Parts: sequence; structure tokens; C-alpha cells
Amino acid sequence: MRSELFSKRNAEVQNQERWTLQSNKMLRSVVTPNAPMIATKGAMVAYQGDVHFTHQGSKSVGQFMKKAATGEGGNVMRVEGHGEVFFAREASNIFMMALEGPQDALTVNTANLLAFDDALSWEIKRIKGGVGAMVSGSGLFNLELAGQGTAAICCKGEPMVLDCSQQPTYVDPQAAVCWSSALAPQIKTDVSVGTFFGRGSGESVQLAFHGPGFVVVQPAENAVYSATTS
Repeated sequence: MRSELFSKRNAEVQNQERWTLQSNKMLRSVVTPNAPMIATKGAMVAYQGDVHFTHQGSKSVGQFMKKAATGEGGNVMRVEGHGEVFFAREASNIFMMALEGPQDALTVNTANLLAFDDALSWEIKRIKGGVGAMVSGSGLFNLELAGQGTAAICCKGEPMVLDCSQQPTYVDPQAAVCWSSALAPQIKTDVSVGTFFGRGSGESVQLAFHGPGFVVVQPAENAVYSATTS
């Protein structure tokens, strides 16, 4: 059979690297018995070999309580075995974040998280300013990753990185992909009675960042994300 489909650019990348971008929209990951990974449910699009996917339970009572109360963290699975796993989400662009030590941490919008090394610790973090977030339908909670390891993040379109140290920075909650965990964003809102009658600007709620660090923004908004817990 002959087809342009079988050209080299469409073939699987063959190597033993832990993480390899098969393309800018698909990630190839090598899993081994001594190196499992954590991934968001639904992120796997294909795999080869003897690979198993199981629900990732809580690692502590506190984490369990946060998952039960918020819905965050309940949408992750554990990936174990021996083989290659391919991750993607709605043809979004993928980029890798290498965390380099105990003090290195990153907060990620769950809707933009694909997978990460099991060696990384993760915690559910709350954004201050709950009323505004609930009115907007935005998530109050995100996942903070810390330690030494790699995380795969997806972005709808080409990402933009904003430096928040020079001046206050405001981002639509559904366009914020990830940010430095040293930053403590708050919900900024001008919600009024008119908002509930269709008289608002449509931009009534933002995440406010200010301080040494960065925020990654995508040129699209995520649909309101709903996770399930068990």
C-alpha cells in the first residue's frame, strides 16, 4: 500500500527517552516498572506494550478531603507497566516543564494538565476570592506540582508567557494555563446586579497576579471543567 500518510514525519519516534514530543500536539512517553507516571483521565490516545491504567487515590487524608470537597484531583490516573503511551488533548499544543528540586513548584489549571512524573508531589490549592470564581463558573482550585521531575502541559494555540513582577497582571481564569507557585493569585471581580441580567461586560472576573514569577496564557478559553471523584 502506498500513501503520503506513511511518510517518515508521521512515524512513531523510536527512542527510550522518558518524554518525547511526537509532534507539537502529541506526546510519547516511555513507562517502565520502576518509573510510573500520573496522567489526567482521557489524555491517553494510544499505547503499546503491557501498560495498565488505574485510578490514582489520595496519598494523605488531607488530600482525600480536598478531592472530595472540590472535585479537583479526582480526574487523575496512575500509569504503570512497560511500554509507550501517547497523550494528547483536542489537538492542543504541548510543552514540557522540568521542575528541578524541592523548592521548584508550578500551579497548573487542571484542564491544561496532561501527565507528570510520579516522583513529583501534588497538592490541591485554593484561589482566594471564591464568590467571583463561583459566579464565573471558573475553578476555585488548581493542582500544584513540586519536586524534581517533568510535567506535560497542553495549551489551546501558541502560549504566551507574562512576567508578573513589573506590574499587576490580570488573566481570564479559563485562559490561564499555569503559573509560578510563588505567586498567590486572587479573584478580581466587578460582578454587580446587572451581571445577572446580561448587562455585564462578559469580562467581570479575572485572576490577579503580581510579584516575581510568570503566568502562561493561551489564546482560547477552556470550557468550564468538571472533574469526578471517587
